[in-house]
Amino acid sequence: MYIVIMGGGRVGLTLANYLVTSGNDVALIESDNGLCGNAAAELDALVICGNGTDVKTLEEASISDADVFVAATGNDEANLLSCILVKEYPVSKIIARVSNPDHEDAFKKVGIHHVISPELTAAGYLEKLINRPKIADLMVVGKGNAELLDISVNNSKIVGKRVSDLSPTDDYIIAAIHQNGEMYIPRDDWALEENEKISVLVKTKAVKKVTSIFI
Repeated sequence: MYIVIMGGGRVGLTLANYLVTSGNDVALIESDNGLCGNAAAELDALVICGNGTDVKTLEEASISDADVFVAATGNDEANLLSCILVKEYPVSKIIARVSNPDHEDAFKKVGIHHVISPELTAAGYLEKLINRPKIADLMVVGKGNAELLDISVNNSKIVGKRVSDLSPTDDYIIAAIHQNGEMYIPRDDWALEENEKISVLVKTKAVKKVTSIFI
């Protein structure tokens, strides 16, 4: 895919690196000369020193050929304006970073429905790790109504039980089992071992109840 990113700060540059590493073609637009120089030195991608709210700059990045446009600056107003401009081009997906959650509706009113707040996402992730100290890691999936939890099996009542004795239910499913650095999709007859790490896909509303089954 060809992705155009506006914003060469921490979020935009990190995203560009991930996308380039995974084999995508990337153009990065950044108005600050210092950040632009850093990005050019670090990225194997087209880096344009210019303003992403300027049509000429967008066209210099070949916005008409882009599959995805990401407005990733820390300035909500600039992100909104650039997204409005890009809507005039045949770009399949437009994604906007929003720093102030109060501005999210403004993006949606102009038809930008992929609105992301890295700050809120990080804060929510940290809150969950703090409030669920026995969970090794987690990922929020879907529209925030489900989570993928990494849990160690510590409840003696389920040690030795088969996966099919426990999963799936209406609230969760055991999605993977981790052993010796490898991940396995569990068979129904797989018996759980003490301290074994498992990945569980669970409805958010049932996290506390499901966690108590395994820990």
